[in-house]
Amino acid sequence: MSDMLNDIHKGMRVEDVHGHEIGTVEWVHLSDENPDTAQTETVTADPIGNERKSSFVDLILDAFRTDDIPQVLHERMLREGFIRLDADGLFAADRYVLAEQVASVAGDCVKLNVEREALIKEG
Repeated sequence: MSDMLNDIHKGMRVEDVHGHEIGTVEWVHLSDENPDTAQTETVTADPIGNERKSSFVDLILDAFRTDDIPQVLHERMLREGFIRLDADGLFAADRYVLAEQVASVAGDCVKLNVEREALIKEG
């Protein structure tokens, strides 16, 4: 599943399992091929601007600075990869999409295998 994350980039439309557009990709964190290392091997679509963060710690602090995600889930997301979704709607909370929740990637669209409510809400 995490291989599909390689085909996803910032700005792609995201649809839920019913084909409803629920937002756009804000950024992507690819899986950590070797979780025993102190740094992430692959990260795309930098979360803040276009500058590269100097360390793994900087990236993680930026990614989860306001989010209240349980530590176990946080570690799993880093290990397996995830998408941060810029949710549609004025009062819609941004969400995280786990690699296993991606059904397919075609053209400029990411299709999920779950409804919007099943996604992790930003803190």
